[in-house]
Amino acid sequence: MLTVTVKNSDDGAVLQCRGRIVRGDETAILCAAVGQRGRHVTLDLTGVDAIDAAGIGCLVALQASGIYLKLLNPTEPVREVLRVTRLESVFEVCESRATEDSLMLARCATPAGASI
Repeated sequence: MLTVTVKNSDDGAVLQCRGRIVRGDETAILCAAVGQRGRHVTLDLTGVDAIDAAGIGCLVALQASGIYLKLLNPTEPVREVLRVTRLESVFEVCESRATEDSLMLARCATPAGASI
């Protein structure tokens, strides 16, 4: 099962995802949560251990609908699916680490052809 916790940051909403982004209720939960947060959403994928074609389809559909998704800390299984499907270049993928001040510093790869 997928759980989504909303955290607010200076850059907008951060949705912390835990579980699996797979066909069924999980993709419906994610699409509904993202759809309620505006045009710029960061998905913290630190706790996501699996994603399938339906999960990837959900992310692509959200991006195609005009919602800019930033993928934060994707796990290795998620990264592998992004690599295999060649979608790493479609999404902004970021790695972050907590600093002493509890602020997040992110290193991001901007999708080809995108501007910030």
